[in-house]
Amino acid sequence: MLPPHPDERQAAQTRSSKLVDLVVIGGGINGSGIAVDAAGRGLSVLLCEQHDLAAHTSSASSKLVHGGLRYLEQFDFRLVREALGEREVLMAKAPHLIWPLRFVLPHRPHLRPRWMLRAGLFLYDHLHRGITLPRSKALELNGQGILNPVISHAFEYSDCWADDSRLVALNAVQAASLGADIRLHTRCESARRRNDLWEIDLLGPDGKLERVTARALVNASGPWAARVMERVIDQRSPHGVRLVKGSHIVVPQIHRGKEAYILQNEDKRIVFVLPYEGAFSLIGTTDVDFQGDPSEVKPDASEVDYLISVVNAHFKRQLRAGDVVHSFAGVRPLISTDTAKPSEVSRDYSLTLDGGIDQAPLLAVFGGKLTTYRRLAENAVDQLARWFPQAGKAWTAEHALIGGDFESQTSLHAELRAEYRWLDEAQIARYVRSYGTLCRVFLRGMRCAPDMGEEFGAGLTEREVKYLREHEWALDAETLLWRRSKLGLHLSADQQARLSAYLEELNTAERDVCPS
Repeated sequence: MLPPHPDERQAAQTRSSKLVDLVVIGGGINGSGIAVDAAGRGLSVLLCEQHDLAAHTSSASSKLVHGGLRYLEQFDFRLVREALGEREVLMAKAPHLIWPLRFVLPHRPHLRPRWMLRAGLFLYDHLHRGITLPRSKALELNGQGILNPVISHAFEYSDCWADDSRLVALNAVQAASLGADIRLHTRCESARRRNDLWEIDLLGPDGKLERVTARALVNASGPWAARVMERVIDQRSPHGVRLVKGSHIVVPQIHRGKEAYILQNEDKRIVFVLPYEGAFSLIGTTDVDFQGDPSEVKPDASEVDYLISVVNAHFKRQLRAGDVVHSFAGVRPLISTDTAKPSEVSRDYSLTLDGGIDQAPLLAVFGGKLTTYRRLAENAVDQLARWFPQAGKAWTAEHALIGGDFESQTSLHAELRAEYRWLDEAQIARYVRSYGTLCRVFLRGMRCAPDMGEEFGAGLTEREVKYLREHEWALDAETLLWRRSKLGLHLSADQQARLSAYLEELNTAERDVCPS
Protein backbone atom coordinates (compact mmCIF):
# COMPACT_ATOMS: atom_id res chain seq x y z
CA MET A 1 0.00 0.00 0.00
CA LEU A 2 1.20 3.52 -0.75
CA PRO A 3 1.56 5.76 2.32
CA PRO A 4 -0.62 8.86 2.80
CA HIS A 5 0.53 12.24 1.58
CA PRO A 6 3.09 13.91 3.86
CA ASP A 7 1.58 16.47 6.20
CA GLU A 8 2.65 20.10 6.47
CA ARG A 9 5.17 19.32 9.21
CA GLN A 10 6.88 16.77 7.00
CA ALA A 11 6.78 19.13 4.02
CA ALA A 12 8.51 21.83 6.06
CA GLN A 13 11.39 19.41 6.66
CA THR A 14 11.96 18.60 2.99
CA ARG A 15 15.09 19.56 1.14
CA SER A 16 14.73 21.62 -2.02
CA SER A 17 16.43 20.83 -5.32
CA LYS A 18 16.86 22.53 -8.65
CA LEU A 19 14.20 22.72 -11.29
CA VAL A 20 14.12 19.98 -13.96
CA ASP A 21 12.18 19.73 -17.20
CA LEU A 22 10.73 16.29 -16.62
CA VAL A 23 10.15 13.91 -13.70
CA VAL A 24 9.35 10.31 -14.63
CA ILE A 25 7.73 8.06 -12.02
CA GLY A 26 8.63 4.43 -12.65
CA GLY A 27 11.82 2.54 -13.48
CA GLY A 28 10.38 -0.18 -15.68
CA ILE A 29 10.84 -0.45 -19.43
CA ASN A 30 8.45 2.41 -20.26
CA GLY A 31 9.83 4.82 -17.67
CA SER A 32 13.46 4.14 -18.59
CA GLY A 33 12.61 4.40 -22.29
CA ILE A 34 10.93 7.78 -21.81
CA ALA A 35 13.84 9.02 -19.70
CA VAL A 36 16.47 8.18 -22.33
CA ASP A 37 14.39 9.59 -25.19
CA ALA A 38 13.80 12.89 -23.36
CA ALA A 39 17.40 13.19 -22.15
CA GLY A 40 18.63 12.61 -25.69
CA ARG A 41 16.48 15.51 -26.90
CA GLY A 42 18.21 17.85 -24.47
CA LEU A 43 15.68 17.89 -21.62
CA SER A 44 16.76 17.68 -17.99
CA VAL A 45 15.24 14.49 -16.56
CA LEU A 46 14.82 12.94 -13.14
CA LEU A 47 13.55 9.36 -12.93
CA CYS A 48 12.37 8.01 -9.58
CA GLU A 49 11.70 4.34 -8.88
CA GLN A 50 10.44 3.09 -5.51
CA HIS A 51 12.36 -0.20 -5.80
CA ASP A 52 14.97 -1.24 -8.40
CA LEU A 53 15.09 -0.92 -12.17
CA ALA A 54 12.88 -3.65 -13.69
CA ALA A 55 12.10 -4.88 -10.20
CA HIS A 56 8.68 -6.24 -11.16
CA THR A 57 6.86 -6.57 -14.50
CA SER A 58 9.82 -5.65 -16.69
CA SER A 59 11.99 -8.48 -15.38
CA ALA A 60 9.20 -11.07 -15.29
CA SER A 61 8.30 -11.29 -18.98
CA SER A 62 8.72 -14.20 -21.38
CA LYS A 63 11.91 -12.47 -22.64
CA LEU A 64 10.55 -11.94 -26.15
CA VAL A 65 10.57 -9.10 -28.64
CA HIS A 66 7.88 -10.28 -31.00
CA GLY A 67 4.98 -9.20 -33.15
CA GLY A 68 2.48 -11.19 -31.12
CA LEU A 69 1.30 -13.99 -33.38
CA ARG A 70 -1.69 -14.79 -31.20
CA TYR A 71 -2.97 -11.20 -31.37
CA LEU A 72 -3.92 -11.87 -34.99
CA GLU A 73 -6.78 -14.02 -33.73
CA GLN A 74 -8.05 -10.95 -31.90
CA PHE A 75 -7.81 -8.93 -35.18
CA ASP A 76 -5.35 -6.53 -33.52
CA PHE A 77 -3.53 -5.98 -36.81
CA ARG A 78 -2.30 -2.47 -35.99
CA LEU A 79 -0.56 -3.63 -32.81
CA VAL A 80 1.03 -6.61 -34.58
CA ARG A 81 2.21 -4.45 -37.49
CA GLU A 82 3.74 -1.88 -35.12
CA ALA A 83 5.37 -4.60 -33.03
CA LEU A 84 6.86 -6.28 -36.10
CA GLY A 85 8.32 -2.96 -37.16
CA GLU A 86 9.75 -2.35 -33.71
CA ARG A 87 11.23 -5.85 -33.69
CA GLU A 88 13.36 -4.80 -36.67
CA VAL A 89 14.35 -1.50 -35.03
CA LEU A 90 15.35 -3.16 -31.75
CA MET A 91 17.37 -5.92 -33.42
CA ALA A 92 19.54 -3.22 -34.99
CA LYS A 93 19.51 -0.99 -31.93
CA ALA A 94 20.41 -3.57 -29.28
CA PRO A 95 22.16 -6.56 -30.91
CA HIS A 96 23.76 -7.44 -27.57
CA LEU A 97 20.41 -7.93 -25.83
CA ILE A 98 18.07 -8.96 -28.67
CA TRP A 99 18.64 -11.62 -31.30
CA PRO A 100 16.63 -13.82 -33.67
CA LEU A 101 15.15 -17.13 -32.62
CA ARG A 102 13.26 -19.74 -34.62
CA PHE A 103 9.99 -20.99 -33.11
CA VAL A 104 8.36 -24.36 -33.74
CA LEU A 105 4.55 -24.39 -33.58
CA PRO A 106 3.24 -27.98 -33.31
CA HIS A 107 -0.09 -28.55 -35.04
CA ARG A 108 -2.91 -30.10 -33.00
CA PRO A 109 -5.91 -30.49 -35.34
CA HIS A 110 -8.60 -30.38 -32.65
CA LEU A 111 -7.46 -26.91 -31.52
CA ARG A 112 -6.87 -24.98 -34.74
CA PRO A 113 -7.06 -26.25 -38.34
CA ARG A 114 -3.82 -26.36 -40.29
CA TRP A 115 -5.04 -23.84 -42.87
CA MET A 116 -5.63 -21.30 -40.08
CA LEU A 117 -2.08 -21.62 -38.78
CA ARG A 118 -0.67 -21.42 -42.29
CA ALA A 119 -2.75 -18.32 -43.07
CA GLY A 120 -1.84 -16.64 -39.79
CA LEU A 121 1.87 -17.23 -40.35
CA PHE A 122 1.65 -15.95 -43.93
CA LEU A 123 0.10 -12.75 -42.59
CA TYR A 124 2.75 -12.59 -39.85
CA ASP A 125 5.48 -12.83 -42.51
CA HIS A 126 4.01 -10.05 -44.65
CA LEU A 127 2.12 -7.65 -42.36
CA HIS A 128 5.12 -5.31 -42.15
CA ARG A 129 7.08 -4.48 -45.29
CA GLY A 130 10.50 -4.23 -43.64
CA ILE A 131 10.75 -7.75 -42.21
CA THR A 132 14.26 -9.19 -42.60
CA LEU A 133 13.96 -12.43 -40.60
CA PRO A 134 13.48 -15.77 -42.39
CA ARG A 135 9.89 -16.58 -43.23
CA SER A 136 7.79 -19.41 -41.89
CA LYS A 137 7.72 -22.92 -43.29
CA ALA A 138 5.86 -26.18 -42.74
CA LEU A 139 7.52 -29.17 -41.06
CA GLU A 140 6.76 -32.87 -41.48
CA LEU A 141 7.66 -34.63 -38.23
CA ASN A 142 6.70 -38.26 -38.85
CA GLY A 143 7.23 -39.15 -35.21
CA GLN A 144 10.85 -37.99 -35.25
CA GLY A 145 12.44 -35.62 -32.75
CA ILE A 146 11.46 -34.62 -29.24
CA LEU A 147 7.74 -34.00 -29.71
CA ASN A 148 4.96 -36.42 -28.87
CA PRO A 149 4.71 -38.90 -31.80
CA VAL A 150 0.99 -38.11 -32.24
CA ILE A 151 2.07 -34.66 -33.49
CA SER A 152 2.85 -35.22 -37.15
CA HIS A 153 2.96 -31.65 -38.46
CA ALA A 154 4.36 -28.33 -37.28
CA PHE A 155 5.30 -24.91 -38.55
CA GLU A 156 8.45 -22.88 -37.98
CA TYR A 157 8.70 -19.07 -37.92
CA SER A 158 10.93 -16.25 -36.65
CA ASP A 159 10.80 -13.90 -33.68
CA CYS A 160 13.37 -12.56 -31.20
CA TRP A 161 14.62 -13.29 -27.70
CA ALA A 162 15.41 -10.38 -25.36
CA ASP A 163 17.10 -9.87 -22.01
CA ASP A 164 14.26 -7.82 -20.52
CA SER A 165 15.82 -6.60 -17.28
CA ARG A 166 19.11 -5.63 -18.93
CA LEU A 167 17.17 -3.78 -21.61
CA VAL A 168 15.69 -1.64 -18.83
CA ALA A 169 19.02 -1.20 -17.06
CA LEU A 170 20.91 -0.11 -20.17
CA ASN A 171 18.20 2.37 -21.13
CA ALA A 172 18.69 3.89 -17.67
CA VAL A 173 22.50 3.79 -18.06
CA GLN A 174 22.19 5.57 -21.40
CA ALA A 175 19.81 8.12 -19.91
CA ALA A 176 22.31 8.80 -17.12
CA SER A 177 25.10 9.19 -19.68
CA LEU A 178 22.95 11.89 -21.31
CA GLY A 179 22.54 13.75 -18.03
CA ALA A 180 19.43 12.15 -16.50
CA ASP A 181 19.27 11.82 -12.71
CA ILE A 182 18.32 8.20 -11.91
CA ARG A 183 16.94 7.85 -8.37
CA LEU A 184 16.36 4.25 -7.27
CA HIS A 185 14.68 3.20 -4.01
CA THR A 186 13.05 6.62 -4.15
CA ARG A 187 9.27 6.88 -3.91
CA CYS A 188 7.12 9.71 -5.14
CA GLU A 189 5.06 10.67 -2.10
CA SER A 190 3.01 13.47 -3.61
CA ALA A 191 2.80 15.67 -6.69
CA ARG A 192 0.73 18.80 -7.19
CA ARG A 193 0.59 21.70 -9.63
CA ARG A 194 1.87 25.06 -8.44
CA ASN A 195 1.29 27.74 -11.07
CA ASP A 196 2.94 26.39 -14.24
CA LEU A 197 5.16 23.81 -12.47
CA TRP A 198 4.86 20.49 -10.69
CA GLU A 199 5.91 20.39 -7.05
CA ILE A 200 6.95 16.82 -6.19
CA ASP A 201 8.00 15.25 -2.89
CA LEU A 202 10.37 12.29 -3.12
CA LEU A 203 11.19 9.94 -0.25
CA GLY A 204 14.78 8.77 -0.69
CA PRO A 205 16.54 5.64 0.57
CA ASP A 206 17.86 7.65 3.51
CA GLY A 207 14.29 8.26 4.70
CA LYS A 208 14.43 11.98 3.95
CA LEU A 209 12.01 13.95 1.81
CA GLU A 210 13.23 16.08 -1.06
CA ARG A 211 11.10 18.58 -2.95
CA VAL A 212 11.62 18.72 -6.71
CA THR A 213 10.02 21.13 -9.14
CA ALA A 214 9.44 20.09 -12.73
CA ARG A 215 7.94 21.54 -15.87
CA ALA A 216 6.26 18.21 -16.74
CA LEU A 217 5.41 14.92 -15.01
CA VAL A 218 5.11 11.40 -16.42
CA ASN A 219 3.35 8.61 -14.56
CA ALA A 220 4.90 5.41 -15.94
CA SER A 221 4.48 3.33 -12.79
CA GLY A 222 3.03 0.26 -14.50
CA PRO A 223 0.91 -1.82 -12.10
CA TRP A 224 0.71 1.19 -9.79
CA ALA A 225 -0.37 3.67 -12.50
CA ALA A 226 -4.01 4.10 -11.41
CA ARG A 227 -3.05 4.12 -7.74
CA VAL A 228 -0.40 6.81 -8.29
CA MET A 229 -2.91 8.93 -10.19
CA GLU A 230 -5.45 8.80 -7.37
CA ARG A 231 -3.31 8.71 -4.21
CA VAL A 232 -0.13 10.55 -5.17
CA ILE A 233 -1.23 13.03 -7.84
CA ASP A 234 -4.77 13.28 -6.45
CA GLN A 235 -6.49 13.03 -9.82
CA ARG A 236 -9.02 10.62 -11.20
CA SER A 237 -7.32 7.89 -13.22
CA PRO A 238 -8.23 8.01 -16.94
CA HIS A 239 -8.21 4.21 -17.08
CA GLY A 240 -8.73 1.31 -14.77
CA VAL A 241 -5.88 -1.18 -14.60
CA ARG A 242 -6.49 -4.90 -14.88
CA LEU A 243 -3.63 -6.81 -13.28
CA VAL A 244 -3.00 -10.10 -15.07
CA LYS A 245 -0.46 -12.44 -13.53
CA GLY A 246 1.97 -14.31 -15.74
CA SER A 247 4.08 -17.05 -14.17
CA HIS A 248 7.13 -18.85 -15.53
CA ILE A 249 9.17 -21.87 -14.50
CA VAL A 250 12.77 -22.80 -15.28
CA VAL A 251 13.77 -26.46 -15.68
CA PRO A 252 16.92 -28.26 -16.89
CA GLN A 253 16.94 -27.97 -20.67
CA ILE A 254 14.28 -30.06 -22.36
CA HIS A 255 16.16 -30.16 -25.66
CA ARG A 256 19.62 -29.28 -26.93
CA GLY A 257 18.47 -27.40 -30.02
CA LYS A 258 18.57 -23.62 -30.40
CA GLU A 259 14.92 -23.37 -31.42
CA ALA A 260 12.02 -22.39 -29.17
CA TYR A 261 8.55 -23.93 -29.06
CA ILE A 262 5.14 -22.26 -28.95
CA LEU A 263 2.51 -24.68 -27.63
CA GLN A 264 -1.25 -24.49 -28.06
CA ASN A 265 -3.45 -25.54 -25.16
CA GLU A 266 -7.06 -26.67 -24.90
CA ASP A 267 -8.08 -23.32 -23.38
CA LYS A 268 -6.75 -21.51 -26.49
CA ARG A 269 -3.86 -20.02 -24.55
CA ILE A 270 -0.26 -20.58 -25.61
CA VAL A 271 2.87 -21.51 -23.68
CA PHE A 272 6.46 -20.84 -24.77
CA VAL A 273 9.39 -23.18 -24.19
CA LEU A 274 12.57 -21.17 -24.67
CA PRO A 275 16.28 -22.06 -24.57
CA TYR A 276 17.55 -20.28 -21.47
CA GLU A 277 20.97 -19.57 -20.03
CA GLY A 278 22.64 -22.44 -21.83
CA ALA A 279 21.60 -25.24 -19.50
CA PHE A 280 17.90 -24.52 -18.94
CA SER A 281 14.49 -24.13 -20.54
CA LEU A 282 12.17 -21.25 -19.66
CA ILE A 283 8.47 -22.15 -19.74
CA GLY A 284 5.60 -19.67 -19.59
CA THR A 285 3.33 -17.95 -19.27
CA THR A 286 -0.01 -18.10 -17.53
CA ASP A 287 -2.79 -15.49 -17.67
CA VAL A 288 -4.57 -15.17 -14.33
CA ASP A 289 -6.37 -12.16 -12.87
CA PHE A 290 -4.51 -10.85 -9.84
CA GLN A 291 -5.63 -8.89 -6.80
CA GLY A 292 -3.10 -7.62 -4.28
CA ASP A 293 0.29 -5.98 -4.05
CA PRO A 294 2.11 -6.30 -7.41
CA SER A 295 5.45 -6.37 -5.60
CA GLU A 296 4.54 -9.61 -3.83
CA VAL A 297 3.29 -11.70 -6.75
CA LYS A 298 4.47 -15.32 -6.88
CA PRO A 299 3.60 -18.38 -8.99
CA ASP A 300 0.90 -20.60 -7.52
CA ALA A 301 1.24 -24.38 -7.44
CA SER A 302 -1.73 -24.60 -9.80
CA GLU A 303 0.10 -22.44 -12.36
CA VAL A 304 3.20 -24.61 -12.13
CA ASP A 305 1.01 -27.69 -12.69
CA TYR A 306 -0.68 -25.97 -15.63
CA LEU A 307 2.61 -25.20 -17.38
CA ILE A 308 3.93 -28.70 -16.79
CA SER A 309 0.74 -30.27 -18.15
CA VAL A 310 0.92 -28.22 -21.36
CA VAL A 311 4.56 -29.22 -21.91
CA ASN A 312 3.86 -32.88 -21.15
CA ALA A 313 1.07 -32.92 -23.73
CA HIS A 314 3.60 -31.96 -26.42
CA PHE A 315 6.96 -33.52 -25.52
CA LYS A 316 8.20 -37.08 -25.20
CA ARG A 317 10.16 -36.12 -22.10
CA GLN A 318 7.79 -35.70 -19.18
CA LEU A 319 8.29 -33.06 -16.52
CA ARG A 320 7.28 -33.09 -12.87
CA ALA A 321 7.17 -30.37 -10.25
CA GLY A 322 10.48 -31.53 -8.79
CA ASP A 323 12.25 -30.55 -12.02
CA VAL A 324 11.57 -26.84 -11.42
CA VAL A 325 14.79 -25.11 -10.37
CA HIS A 326 13.45 -21.55 -10.40
CA SER A 327 10.17 -19.76 -10.92
CA PHE A 328 8.98 -16.18 -11.12
CA ALA A 329 5.83 -14.19 -11.75
CA GLY A 330 4.90 -10.67 -12.74
CA VAL A 331 1.72 -8.74 -13.33
CA ARG A 332 0.88 -7.09 -16.62
CA PRO A 333 -0.88 -3.75 -16.06
CA LEU A 334 -3.42 -3.97 -18.86
CA ILE A 335 -6.06 -1.38 -19.63
CA SER A 336 -9.26 -2.57 -17.98
CA THR A 337 -12.01 -3.65 -20.39
CA ASP A 338 -15.11 -5.81 -20.32
CA THR A 339 -13.20 -8.71 -21.90
CA ALA A 340 -13.82 -11.83 -19.81
CA LYS A 341 -10.61 -13.78 -20.43
CA PRO A 342 -7.31 -12.27 -19.25
CA SER A 343 -5.51 -13.73 -22.27
CA GLU A 344 -7.80 -11.75 -24.62
CA VAL A 345 -7.21 -8.30 -23.06
CA SER A 346 -5.30 -6.07 -25.49
CA ARG A 347 -1.56 -5.52 -24.91
CA ASP A 348 -1.82 -2.11 -26.58
CA TYR A 349 -0.99 1.08 -24.68
CA SER A 350 -2.63 4.41 -24.01
CA LEU A 351 -0.98 7.79 -23.40
CA THR A 352 -3.25 10.27 -21.66
CA LEU A 353 -2.15 13.90 -21.60
CA ASP A 354 -3.59 16.39 -19.10
CA GLY A 355 -2.78 20.10 -19.09
CA GLY A 356 -3.14 23.16 -21.29
CA ILE A 357 -0.26 24.99 -22.92
CA ASP A 358 -0.11 27.39 -19.95
CA GLN A 359 -0.35 24.57 -17.43
CA ALA A 360 2.28 22.01 -16.39
CA PRO A 361 1.49 18.81 -18.32
CA LEU A 362 0.88 15.35 -16.89
CA LEU A 363 1.32 12.32 -19.13
CA ALA A 364 -0.05 8.99 -17.87
CA VAL A 365 1.07 5.69 -19.42
CA PHE A 366 -1.24 2.68 -19.33
CA GLY A 367 -0.68 -0.76 -20.83
CA GLY A 368 2.02 -1.60 -23.33
CA LYS A 369 4.42 -4.45 -23.98
CA LEU A 370 8.18 -4.91 -24.03
CA THR A 371 8.41 -4.91 -27.83
CA THR A 372 6.83 -1.50 -28.31
CA TYR A 373 8.52 0.35 -25.43
CA ARG A 374 10.71 2.52 -27.70
CA ARG A 375 7.77 3.57 -29.87
CA LEU A 376 5.70 4.31 -26.76
CA ALA A 377 8.52 6.44 -25.33
CA GLU A 378 8.95 8.34 -28.59
CA ASN A 379 5.23 9.05 -28.78
CA ALA A 380 5.21 10.17 -25.15
CA VAL A 381 8.02 12.70 -25.61
CA ASP A 382 6.53 13.86 -28.91
CA GLN A 383 3.32 14.74 -27.05
CA LEU A 384 5.26 16.66 -24.41
CA ALA A 385 7.40 18.49 -26.97
CA ARG A 386 4.89 21.33 -27.40
CA TRP A 387 5.87 22.50 -23.89
CA PHE A 388 9.56 22.26 -24.78
CA PRO A 389 10.27 24.11 -28.04
CA GLN A 390 13.99 23.67 -27.40
CA ALA A 391 13.70 19.87 -27.50
CA GLY A 392 15.42 18.03 -30.31
CA LYS A 393 13.75 15.65 -32.75
CA ALA A 394 13.00 11.96 -32.19
CA TRP A 395 16.29 10.06 -32.32
CA THR A 396 16.13 6.61 -30.71
CA ALA A 397 15.16 4.64 -33.83
CA GLU A 398 18.44 5.53 -35.55
CA HIS A 399 20.86 5.26 -32.63
CA ALA A 400 22.22 2.19 -30.89
CA LEU A 401 21.39 1.48 -27.29
CA ILE A 402 24.53 1.95 -25.21
CA GLY A 403 26.82 -1.05 -25.78
CA GLY A 404 25.09 -1.92 -29.05
CA ASP A 405 27.50 -0.15 -31.42
CA PHE A 406 28.85 -3.26 -33.16
CA GLU A 407 28.09 -5.19 -36.33
CA SER A 408 27.17 -8.61 -34.96
CA GLN A 409 27.64 -10.81 -31.91
CA THR A 410 29.97 -13.01 -33.95
CA SER A 411 32.22 -10.12 -34.97
CA LEU A 412 32.39 -8.65 -31.45
CA HIS A 413 33.13 -12.09 -30.00
CA ALA A 414 36.04 -12.47 -32.43
CA GLU A 415 37.40 -9.01 -31.53
CA LEU A 416 37.31 -9.73 -27.80
CA ARG A 417 38.90 -13.15 -28.28
CA ALA A 418 41.79 -11.54 -30.17
CA GLU A 419 42.24 -8.76 -27.59
CA TYR A 420 41.79 -10.82 -24.41
CA ARG A 421 43.14 -14.29 -25.16
CA TRP A 422 43.09 -15.23 -21.49
CA LEU A 423 39.28 -14.96 -21.30
CA ASP A 424 37.45 -18.26 -21.78
CA GLU A 425 34.82 -18.64 -24.48
CA ALA A 426 31.90 -18.74 -22.03
CA GLN A 427 32.96 -15.44 -20.46
CA ILE A 428 33.31 -13.75 -23.84
CA ALA A 429 29.91 -15.02 -24.99
CA ARG A 430 28.26 -13.71 -21.82
CA TYR A 431 29.98 -10.34 -22.06
CA VAL A 432 28.84 -9.95 -25.68
CA ARG A 433 25.23 -10.83 -24.85
CA SER A 434 25.04 -8.81 -21.64
CA TYR A 435 27.15 -5.72 -22.28
CA GLY A 436 28.14 -5.54 -25.92
CA THR A 437 30.95 -2.99 -26.22
CA LEU A 438 30.30 -1.81 -22.64
CA CYS A 439 32.36 -4.78 -21.41
CA ARG A 440 35.42 -2.80 -22.48
CA VAL A 441 34.76 -0.49 -19.51
CA PHE A 442 35.72 -3.19 -17.01
CA LEU A 443 38.17 -5.01 -19.31
CA ARG A 444 40.22 -1.88 -19.92
CA GLY A 445 43.78 -2.35 -18.66
CA MET A 446 43.31 -6.03 -17.83
CA ARG A 447 46.20 -8.25 -18.99
CA CYS A 448 45.43 -11.60 -17.40
CA ALA A 449 42.72 -13.40 -15.43
CA PRO A 450 44.17 -12.52 -11.98
CA ASP A 451 43.82 -8.82 -12.86
CA MET A 452 40.03 -9.33 -12.75
CA GLY A 453 40.21 -10.03 -9.01
CA GLU A 454 38.24 -12.54 -6.99
CA GLU A 455 35.96 -14.91 -8.92
CA PHE A 456 32.60 -15.57 -7.31
CA GLY A 457 31.56 -18.36 -9.70
CA ALA A 458 30.33 -18.81 -13.28
CA GLY A 459 32.96 -16.35 -14.52
CA LEU A 460 31.68 -13.47 -12.36
CA THR A 461 34.72 -11.52 -11.18
CA GLU A 462 35.42 -8.71 -8.77
CA ARG A 463 36.11 -6.35 -11.65
CA GLU A 464 32.69 -6.99 -13.21
CA VAL A 465 30.94 -6.75 -9.84
CA LYS A 466 32.48 -3.33 -9.21
CA TYR A 467 31.40 -2.18 -12.65
CA LEU A 468 27.80 -3.29 -12.02
CA ARG A 469 27.78 -1.63 -8.63
CA GLU A 470 29.27 1.68 -9.78
CA HIS A 471 27.62 2.04 -13.20
CA GLU A 472 24.40 0.00 -13.02
CA TRP A 473 23.27 0.57 -9.41
CA ALA A 474 23.66 -3.12 -8.37
CA LEU A 475 24.22 -2.67 -4.65
CA ASP A 476 23.10 -6.11 -3.46
CA ALA A 477 23.40 -9.71 -4.60
CA GLU A 478 19.75 -10.14 -5.55
CA THR A 479 19.87 -7.17 -7.91
CA LEU A 480 23.15 -8.29 -9.46
CA LEU A 481 22.31 -11.99 -9.82
CA TRP A 482 18.69 -11.83 -10.97
CA ARG A 483 18.17 -8.51 -12.77
CA ARG A 484 21.54 -7.18 -13.95
CA SER A 485 22.37 -10.78 -14.88
CA LYS A 486 20.82 -14.25 -14.74
CA LEU A 487 23.79 -15.67 -12.83
CA GLY A 488 21.62 -16.62 -9.88
CA LEU A 489 20.87 -19.81 -11.83
CA HIS A 490 24.56 -20.70 -11.96
CA LEU A 491 26.00 -19.76 -8.55
CA SER A 492 25.71 -22.08 -5.55
CA ALA A 493 24.22 -20.91 -2.26
CA ASP A 494 27.72 -20.54 -0.81
CA GLN A 495 28.91 -18.52 -3.78
CA GLN A 496 25.88 -16.24 -3.56
CA ALA A 497 26.52 -15.75 0.15
CA ARG A 498 30.14 -14.79 -0.53
CA LEU A 499 29.05 -12.28 -3.18
CA SER A 500 26.51 -10.80 -0.77
CA ALA A 501 29.17 -10.42 1.91
CA TYR A 502 31.57 -8.79 -0.54
CA LEU A 503 28.98 -6.24 -1.66
CA GLU A 504 28.13 -5.45 1.95
CA GLU A 505 31.83 -4.85 2.62
CA LEU A 506 31.91 -2.33 -0.25
CA ASN A 507 28.71 -0.65 0.89
CA THR A 508 29.94 -0.40 4.49
CA ALA A 509 33.27 1.07 3.39
CA GLU A 510 31.43 3.67 1.29
CA ARG A 511 29.14 4.63 4.19
CA ASP A 512 32.18 5.05 6.44
CA VAL A 513 33.84 7.36 3.91
CA CYS A 514 30.65 9.32 3.08
CA PRO A 515 28.43 9.27 6.18
CA SER A 516 24.92 10.68 5.77
